[in-house]
Amino acid sequence: MSYPVAAVRFESRVPLRELNSFGLPAVARTLVRVAGEADVRRVVDHPEHGRAEKFILGGGSNVVLTHDVPAVVVKVEVMGRRIVAEEADAWIVEAGAGENWHDFVAWTLDQGCPGLENLALIPGTVGAAPVQNIGAYGLELKDRFDSLVGVDLVTGRTVTLDAPMCRFGYRDSVFKHELAGKTVITRVRLRLPRPWQPVLGYLELERKATETGIARPDARTVFDWICAIRRQKLPDPKSIGNAGSFFKNPVVSAEQCRDIIGRDPEIVHYPLPDGSVKLAAGWLIDACGWKGKSVGRAGVYEKQALVLVNRGGASGAEVVTLARAIQESVYGRFGIRLEPEPVIL
Repeated sequence: MSYPVAAVRFESRVPLRELNSFGLPAVARTLVRVAGEADVRRVVDHPEHGRAEKFILGGGSNVVLTHDVPAVVVKVEVMGRRIVAEEADAWIVEAGAGENWHDFVAWTLDQGCPGLENLALIPGTVGAAPVQNIGAYGLELKDRFDSLVGVDLVTGRTVTLDAPMCRFGYRDSVFKHELAGKTVITRVRLRLPRPWQPVLGYLELERKATETGIARPDARTVFDWICAIRRQKLPDPKSIGNAGSFFKNPVVSAEQCRDIIGRDPEIVHYPLPDGSVKLAAGWLIDACGWKGKSVGRAGVYEKQALVLVNRGGASGAEVVTLARAIQESVYGRFGIRLEPEPVIL
């Protein structure tokens, strides 16, 4: 059953298994697909669903569904990519929130606008990138962010947010807090610095430079290196359900890190500019013996302990049970509480 309202259609009882990268079973009581700001305003103005609670869904790569969704699921399908401007010190590029993130990164390189190559092969859509402040291999979205356009789900007004307004943190933003379920991101604009400089201060990239003998790689080479590294250790969601890195890398004080190193000298850690230290969550999980283990049909990926996977027919409850068991195990050994990256619904 569906309800036509101008250019949008409200669908009832929509299965979500194919709309989340974990492949978890759940049903949306109501789902509406939006292709632009006007569609979002039509949702806001709908007499029945306009004031209902909303859950915003992009590529479904950062969500764990543990039950059916009573809220109105707003599926963001805003497309389009363009170069906005070529300034003396930067390229300004823009993409619709429904665009595939990796495809957009590849497109920017094809257009001669490098700067996002370290973020290649991160699953999800462009609209989800600022929500999560995605990051990898020494770069975060906030480092390349210019602004975004969205629609307020209460007033229907179009809003533009710059970086300070987004309140970016480590895998965090205002869209996980005050604006969660209240603003639909429709377009994202990024600022890619000119002249381009590679970001190579990461151990795995340094190894690639040594292996290949390429000390000064161009952007396409860095892109290829990142893709090769990620494909080697991370599963393709099309083959085995997962949400990428499941836990955030914990940040501790230098004193805490020294204490842990005293007990576990091999712990993988990265000093940060403010004096704190980022620990590799995957190493902590592996040290507790979880790599390759399962709880029900949910498991820890054999090649990367930071990734939880659906071994076939897993439920969201099994994924959460596994995640909690890992958290307790890591806390018991290291005194560190791991925080999940995905939204658990």
